Amino acid sequence: MKLICIGRNYINHIAELKNEKPSEPVVFIKPDTAILLKKQPFFIPDYSKNVQHEVEVIVKINRVGKYIKTKFAHKYYDHISLGIDFTARDLQQKLKATGLPWEKAKAFDGSAVVGKWALKSTFESLENLSFSLKKNDVVVQSGNTQQMLWGIDAVIAYVSQFFTLKIGDIIFTGTPAGVGQVHAGDILKGYIENEEFFNFKVK
Repeated sequence: MKLICIGRNYINHIAELKNEKPSEPVVFIKPDTAILLKKQPFFIPDYSKNVQHEVEVIVKINRVGKYIKTKFAHKYYDHISLGIDFTARDLQQKLKATGLPWEKAKAFDGSAVVGKWALKSTFESLENLSFSLKKNDVVVQSGNTQQMLWGIDAVIAYVSQFFTLKIGDIIFTGTPAGVGQVHAGDILKGYIENEEFFNFKVK
């Protein structure tokens, strides 16, 4: 099982990090060891002084697929959830400056939060889905899937050109503006519409 992540998929997030708008999705991978275990806190790694939260809508692949057309992509997932792509921003900036890969900053143990799963049919429209992240009961990130540069089905079609999608693979679809640093003692809660999908402590 692999985690396929999309970067720079919300224009307001691109602006806040002063990145260039991409002409196609930015893709990177996390290993399954990046998944934060259920009912466990997130431990800030000791090699970073600026780990930031990036809340994202995520989908779970339900069948094997390769070179999937966008119009058929909806058949490849039944469940969605909310997750966090934790990023060691200081380390990422150092790696980017020297043209090196991001994995040490993005794919470390516990860096991928996966919330509870819900049937996509639960929601009226996946193209107009509101979601948010609260830190210590204050909303710090909020977004809507209609703000995506590439929607869920377009993302699935795109990544399937490069990677065979397998049952259980998880796709992180990108984060809106509002990313920020986490500190020991923080409580993070994630919501799709008004329903809580995860709740855990930072240590």
